[in-house]
Amino acid sequence: MTESPIDLATYRELQDTAGAEFVAELVGTFLEEAPAMLADLRAAHEAADADRFRRAAHSLKSNSQAFGARVLGALARELELGGLEGDAARLDSLEAEYGRAAAALKELSHG
Repeated sequence: MTESPIDLATYRELQDTAGAEFVAELVGTFLEEAPAMLADLRAAHEAADADRFRRAAHSLKSNSQAFGARVLGALARELELGGLEGDAARLDSLEAEYGRAAAALKELSHG
């Protein structure tokens, strides 16, 4: 069994603190902005722009962790710390995990 893309305890704690309606708005904003972050990450990798790459990975990591998207956050953290080393397969894995997390967040925020 694969790990859930969202840590429910973290997500529920955020809802308890900020309110379910506000969290749903935050999720919506994240789902709108994350594809651009992913595209920026890939473009920075292709351009060998290490600073831009680290900033994009950091932004994605921070946002992911706020919602309890632990696996997505961990993958983004690895990219942030590893920089441009490695191949584009790491970005493919990150994008696939984003898809899982996004689907789970949509379900949680509308549930």
